[in-house]
Amino acid sequence: MLVPLLAMALTGIPGADGHDVIVYGGTPGGIACAIQARRMGKTAILVEPTAHVGGMTTSGLGATDSGEKRVIGGIAREFYRRLRQHYENPRAWNLESRDKSPAWRTGPSEDAQWTFEPKVAEKVLEDWLKEAGVELAKGDALSEGVDAVGLEGRRIRSIRLVSGKVILGLQFVDASYEGDLLARAGVPHRVGRESNRQHNETLNGVQRARNTHNHRFLKPVSGYRIAGDPSSGLLAGIEAELPAEGEGDSRLQAYCFRMCMTRNPDNLTPWAKPANYREGDYELLFRNFEAGDLRIPMHPLPMPNGKTDTNNNGAFSTDFIGGNRGYAQAGYAGRAAIVQRHLEYQQGLMWSLANHPRVPQAVRDHCAQWGLARDEFVGHGNWPWQIYVREGRRLEAELIQTERHCLGLDPVPDPVGMGSYNMDSHNCARYVDARGNVQNEGDVQESPGGPYPVSYRAMVPRAGTVDNLLVPVCIGSTHIAFGSIRMEPVFFVLGQSAGTAAALAIDDNLKVADVPYARLRERLLRDGQVLEFERRPRRPGAARGVIAPIEIAKLPGIVRDDEQALAEGNWATSSSVPGYIGSGYRHDGNTGKGKGRLIFEAEIPKGGRYEVRLAYSPNANRSRRVPVTVEYGGKTVTVPVDQTRVPAMGKPFVSLGTWDFPAGVSRVIVANEGTEGHVTADAVQWLAVP
Repeated sequence: MLVPLLAMALTGIPGADGHDVIVYGGTPGGIACAIQARRMGKTAILVEPTAHVGGMTTSGLGATDSGEKRVIGGIAREFYRRLRQHYENPRAWNLESRDKSPAWRTGPSEDAQWTFEPKVAEKVLEDWLKEAGVELAKGDALSEGVDAVGLEGRRIRSIRLVSGKVILGLQFVDASYEGDLLARAGVPHRVGRESNRQHNETLNGVQRARNTHNHRFLKPVSGYRIAGDPSSGLLAGIEAELPAEGEGDSRLQAYCFRMCMTRNPDNLTPWAKPANYREGDYELLFRNFEAGDLRIPMHPLPMPNGKTDTNNNGAFSTDFIGGNRGYAQAGYAGRAAIVQRHLEYQQGLMWSLANHPRVPQAVRDHCAQWGLARDEFVGHGNWPWQIYVREGRRLEAELIQTERHCLGLDPVPDPVGMGSYNMDSHNCARYVDARGNVQNEGDVQESPGGPYPVSYRAMVPRAGTVDNLLVPVCIGSTHIAFGSIRMEPVFFVLGQSAGTAAALAIDDNLKVADVPYARLRERLLRDGQVLEFERRPRRPGAARGVIAPIEIAKLPGIVRDDEQALAEGNWATSSSVPGYIGSGYRHDGNTGKGKGRLIFEAEIPKGGRYEVRLAYSPNANRSRRVPVTVEYGGKTVTVPVDQTRVPAMGKPFVSLGTWDFPAGVSRVIVANEGTEGHVTADAVQWLAVP
């Protein structure tokens, strides 16, 4: 039933609809907000511009970037528990054995399912919204006209959709990835990166020098159309000029489609060459392979039923760096063109990896095994419903969350949820360095050191703008802080908190800024939200990282880092255990046993006696018997390595043996067949013995 004030507002408006809480954007934040409003006795409508709810949670992002799972409570936890209930049914596993799947975890602590298929997540969310009594309006976006948002003073009274439908309400919530409602309402916002000095940060702005390990070029690759000739012009996607280090700009971290892939031939759609394939778009890819970087440029993470959530990996991959310029503020037609260009780029990339003659045969063979899962995104060419908008607009809020809040250096007295994931920015641009070689810029991966609180005021527009709008997705934060906050579980959490605050504001006829935090906190805790978590205090000025990485260039002999290895199966990159070589190390996540191999290859320049060493990251959760095979001169030797033990010669190398080598190629293969526990590999070293 409509409240009297709202019923009066509807009088004389033909075709108008009204609800207590109007939520724009069917993202996890929007869904949690609408469900919470209903649980607090309010009418709610969820408006989703596309035909599908769930945002990225139902568009391929099945590998939940959860960080510390113990701070995921309330409706967020309930969602992942509902997924667990689905997958506990053996009939849910129609394409692989549940007990043999790397995406299935058992044990008393496993109350939730953190990896899932897109179609399963969408079905769970659709059913949940119906169960909660949320009215759902799909496929109808906010009007682009000046009448999109009806304002009376500093309150939003109504929104108008493209279809012409008008929806009136008391409280409004912008839960979109782009921040369209807040922008149409004239609320101040920001796009892009701030300078480091603006908020006393270190990780923001242009970042050429910081990234020495992730998603970068490892080999010299010319950025000019004619290699080595600056007068020939720059290759596609390379910026002619960037601001100074640490300075702000309007660039966004790169977007991509999170592909749901499979190697099951009965459920596989092969890679197709797009009709307008542009070979020049992939010249950097080809040159990078030809320079000797043989990394597989994709990162497939295992999901149930033999599927994946596939992420960006390496120097040139699924992230279309620079391709999203202007997306956040573009109109619908402009965004559609940008999304289409991303789709064509990624379709062409995958076809090239599986078919192009300039791609090494081993890489082609590996990528040709994969294809899109035929039973996902049916009717959309098996490509995800939407692109991964890693950041759009961000609110100018009562409080701006910064790097310092993430690191625990600045207090947050009014938490409504917690983040914990790395401050994670993908690359924003490509440029040519002083030597004419192409470089990626903007990738930052920095741990906050533990869970941190997110302020209620970061969801509230600044005083004097709009009094009845909350923003739980495009919250008030800097670019680098948003890189941590932007995870789907956090959006679930903040959406629930926004729904709670909206309901309390209706109850007492308050501005959202005036909702008493004590009342809000009491209700959030009652509903299972986690607002506090003990973490080790960070000493001001303390260095990040206890042990500095080992520089490859300072190691003797022939060294091949894990980034140069050919990876078969699913290997994750980590830098959580210090003392590693280069940028980090690889591990198999204790999954996909029997399918994982890391192949390190070196050219032995002249015959002689060589000691071969393996660098790995020792830990108690590692495998005690990792099969490591050394191939040289037609001979093969397999050595078991106990990776729970610190090498006798000290971290990180263990000796595999010493043999007489002829000149030619030698390979070292680290496999996970027959192992129990995590298998890791950091580097391989061939040392000439006098």
